[in-house]
Amino acid sequence: MSVWAIIVAAGVGERAGGGVPKQYHDIGGQPVLRKTVLAFLNHPEIAGVRVVFNPRHDDLYQKAVGDLNLPAPVRGGKSRQESAYLGLQALEDNPPGFVLIHDAARAFVSQDVISRVIETLKRTRKGCLPALPIPDTIKRREGSAVAETVDREPLILAQTPQGFKFEDILKAHEAAIGKGLTDDAAVAENAGFEVVMVKGDKANIKLTVKEDFIIHVTDVRTGTGFDVHAFEDGDQVILCGVKIAHDQKLKGHSDADVGLHAITDALLGAIGEGDIGDHFPPTDDKWKGAASDIFLKHAIKLVTDKGGRVSSIDLTLICEAPKIGPHREAMRKSIAAITGVEVARISVKATTTEQLGFTGRGEGIAAQALATVIFNE
Repeated sequence: MSVWAIIVAAGVGERAGGGVPKQYHDIGGQPVLRKTVLAFLNHPEIAGVRVVFNPRHDDLYQKAVGDLNLPAPVRGGKSRQESAYLGLQALEDNPPGFVLIHDAARAFVSQDVISRVIETLKRTRKGCLPALPIPDTIKRREGSAVAETVDREPLILAQTPQGFKFEDILKAHEAAIGKGLTDDAAVAENAGFEVVMVKGDKANIKLTVKEDFIIHVTDVRTGTGFDVHAFEDGDQVILCGVKIAHDQKLKGHSDADVGLHAITDALLGAIGEGDIGDHFPPTDDKWKGAASDIFLKHAIKLVTDKGGRVSSIDLTLICEAPKIGPHREAMRKSIAAITGVEVARISVKATTTEQLGFTGRGEGIAAQALATVIFNE
């Protein structure tokens, strides 16, 4: 028997702020609704997905999922229950055996949760919902005062998707019109048929208010940087802001700190801001002999100005000499002081090319960096 999913996305969702309904807020570079729909479209047992929406949001809907392989959206109703019922009615011409009804605002639903609901539904033929125990102490209030402590043992937190035999839940919704029921399990209970539980997921939260997006939704970006500097006559090299005695120095327009240059490029790449040469052209005499911490601090400021923070930095220095090991911790501390990132989140490694290539011949040093930047949406 086929399984279809109905995504209820007709609400106004004003409590999340931002000027648009919460199902169209951006999370990780895509609208909430798109992330939710893709979770079901990508599940191997879901035959199709039907979205219930508010026609006033048609432009937002088209931008979010207009390019996906979906049937025309269904006009929602005045309540969540009515919207779900209209979605079910839209499947009547070619009814599936089973249907999952899911809140659009639960964008973090996992494939495992969907599978558990479908498996239980097919095995038991009963209504099914994912649920979690309540971890907090529950109180009943009277006005602003606590009236009593409630036994939380028999209580659960209900999630979606909630699954049913199509014909059963359709009839149950017909009987529930106007009763103000807030989820499909309640509709099923009202009709007198049993709903069983499967294990839910803490990540499967319902995005409702602005704080939900700040706490639970992060946009993680990574960038890579690569830099090379040749050796020339000198008596020291500067790596990651640390001066190391050596029989040569690195050649460059600035102080030629190949490590900091690679990190700078990695951060600029993570936020889509080009490379170090775009911000500090080597043709500009202003930067001749400049200390490279200037460049890295500039990249950090750009990250901060965009609302991000640097989560980690991983740097690999590639050379035959000088030896990096004795100076590794000093380099990590130097990078931490420049960037404001704790030392524990900074890695400095060294390797050779087994005497192959220009670094193997001792002609210079290469550096490769990876930076991770996190934005709270």
